[in-house]
Amino acid sequence: MLESVEKLILEQGLLPPGSSVLCAVSGGADSVCLLHALYHLRPRLGFTLAAAHYNHSLRGEESDRDAAFVEQFVRLCCGQQRLPDGRVLPPVPLYTGRGDVAARAREEKTGLEETAREMRYTFLRQTAREAGCSLIATAHTADDNAETLLLHLLRGSGLQGLTGIRPGGGQLIRPLLTTTRREVETYLAYYGLPHREDRSNFDPAFTRNRIRQQVVPALESICPGFARRAGQTAALLMQDEELLSRQARDISAQARPREGGLALPAALLAQAPAPLAVRAVRQLLGELSGGNTSCSAAHLEGVLRLCRSPSPSAQFSLPRGLVARREYQLLVLEHFVPLPTLVDTPLPLPGILKTGGWQITCEKALYQGEEQGPCQFWLSAALAPALTLRSRRTGDRLRLPGRREKTVKKWCIDEKIPARLRPSLPMLDGDGRLAAAACLGPAQEFLPQAGEPAWHITIAPLPPFQDGPGS
Repeated sequence: MLESVEKLILEQGLLPPGSSVLCAVSGGADSVCLLHALYHLRPRLGFTLAAAHYNHSLRGEESDRDAAFVEQFVRLCCGQQRLPDGRVLPPVPLYTGRGDVAARAREEKTGLEETAREMRYTFLRQTAREAGCSLIATAHTADDNAETLLLHLLRGSGLQGLTGIRPGGGQLIRPLLTTTRREVETYLAYYGLPHREDRSNFDPAFTRNRIRQQVVPALESICPGFARRAGQTAALLMQDEELLSRQARDISAQARPREGGLALPAALLAQAPAPLAVRAVRQLLGELSGGNTSCSAAHLEGVLRLCRSPSPSAQFSLPRGLVARREYQLLVLEHFVPLPTLVDTPLPLPGILKTGGWQITCEKALYQGEEQGPCQFWLSAALAPALTLRSRRTGDRLRLPGRREKTVKKWCIDEKIPARLRPSLPMLDGDGRLAAAACLGPAQEFLPQAGEPAWHITIAPLPPFQDGPGS
């Protein structure tokens, strides 16, 4: 078995010479086998080794006995080693931790398995940093890989889910991934190595346990070697997945950063073949979620429907506080941030007002025929001796200079102002009449004459809204 583990490590480049690896050890057969195998491969492959055990506190005294067993095993079986050439390898240091998984699961309303995994990997990553280890080794076997493939198949997974468990990725490595559980048991028996059995592994309430105890043995009886061949199939599918993902990256790489998100032409996804489009969306979501690409097929398809929709302003909620939104020809993916609310406020004339995510600057000067713009314009001081800042109201109408009168809503549509921003656009009210609208401009009836005293008004969005209209 050592030969097959070493072969996988070398073929996949899992343990570069000089690296340091932290081996996760639960006390079960697989993790005991992994630690012992790595301990004996240290001299040949030239890496340093440490071990870590996390007590989930789920089984009371039994969990404590597991922790005590691991401490004893590491002390007795992974001590200082003298090599034939006289070199001395140091003993394997053990790092331990514990947490109340059940209490965390109740507090966060999450499943026990999910919570245990999150807390365990958090401990392992923190411990790896403390121990100076760049890699974390876990004891996933070929049988675990086959069970994962079957679980994903039962849940209706796409190609990505059928690629199984990767031998390595990021900080994690899985040197036993081509080793079957039967080979692990043979290895332990050959070396006379003890291990602990976690009774939760036999609880039929967990779907994976039923697959392990009922489905996999039935498949092995029909066709011996199923677990190993399932891993080989997953490896082939992984090559297909990687090719499609590289092609999808040509699409997702065209996204451009915006404050709190990303944007790209919706047509790029709407016109792409579906296998590439869904992968591109997943990649984009991963960029916004720290590499977390987990997302249901329903969410991915929802984003694509948004891209294909004739509606220029629809939006779609996504996991992890993200939202997908159409802004006319663009698809925007971003973290949801509610826009500030505008409250009716007298505008200081002259002066500066910062409110509702906007800064309104007002200066008094003689109007000399300067150009009127959507966010920088002039209003007659005589016609607007006082101005009030407010939000848009239903039925607001505006006649822009040299153009016919329309509702502000229609102007926003015509000027392609995103629907999400419209409720927060500042409106300037002059004694009950709309004098100007941010990002649209001043009303014709409030324009000053040349040489007349006037208010020079500039409206600009404040961070984090500087990507809004008029920026």
